[in-house]
Amino acid sequence: MADILTLGELLMDMTQNGTDEFGNGMFTAFPGGAPANVAVAAARLGAETGFIGKVGNDAFGRILTETLRKEGVDVSGLFTCDDQPTTMALVSVDENGEREFAFYRNPGADTQLTADEAISAIAGSHIRGNEDLISGQAKLPAILHVGSLSMTTMPIREACESALHYAKDRGVLISYDPNYRAALWDSEERAVEMMKSLLPLADILKVSDEEMLLLTGTEDFEEGSRILSEQGPSLVLVTLGAKGVFVRMGSYSGTVPGFSVRVADTNGAGDTFFGAVLCQISKRDGLIDGLGEDELRKMVTYANKAASLTCSRRGAMPAMPYAEEIEL
Repeated sequence: MADILTLGELLMDMTQNGTDEFGNGMFTAFPGGAPANVAVAAARLGAETGFIGKVGNDAFGRILTETLRKEGVDVSGLFTCDDQPTTMALVSVDENGEREFAFYRNPGADTQLTADEAISAIAGSHIRGNEDLISGQAKLPAILHVGSLSMTTMPIREACESALHYAKDRGVLISYDPNYRAALWDSEERAVEMMKSLLPLADILKVSDEEMLLLTGTEDFEEGSRILSEQGPSLVLVTLGAKGVFVRMGSYSGTVPGFSVRVADTNGAGDTFFGAVLCQISKRDGLIDGLGEDELRKMVTYANKAASLTCSRRGAMPAMPYAEEIEL
């Protein structure tokens, strides 16, 4: 069983890569999906990771499955959907490397993951038989990571919620990224409601500065991170782009500076950052109790460096660094 399991969307990012001689946009197919990105980022940095999700029974699904396998991610919890195609995201990138998303996910294979499939993947019962699920003797992961895109529709919403409760009840550390994609929600109000609903289950939370504002109504990092921490998470990480990350844990709060790079594409940078954080926490057996200020700042600095390297390259998974590339 992997030390870090991530659950959610695995999809193909069709990312703009210039224009042809007639001015038509050209696109490159990159493997993507935030939870899958986190699994790959942590794996490249030395963690044992696995992914729980669903892809279509099609060429993209097979490519994505093989991509994770080649990256060393356990795909025994990756299921195949015969009824829906693999989800796609159309990613347009501006001159500053910032992204705009359009999703082909109506419903899309990733949304068809069921609660039974998710729990069986965590327990390992789909490999070893139901006795593990019944007895509770299967080796559980140290960390279960999810994102809010799993909350947009059924049945994956039920799968996500059931998996979180199952893992939380058994002492697994819960990591949560409420990454907001407006195109996938009926309304901002509904998105905020669903994103907030998982906060009480989370031990570790990563949000962007824009998402912090959305969830708390304030742009002040001290106040916003305090509001979020009071809803459940022990460790709150607010990513600030090139400025670094604002950190709150216990009595400590402060900004850990980022690294300056020439930006090619910000896609996957936040996932790389979170994967790097979780990789380091997994080496502490998934424990954040006793994590002091110096160790915490060192951990976030390492993750900031990893994210900066991803920003300097194109694509999400292909751009993620390996451990030997990170020198502090």
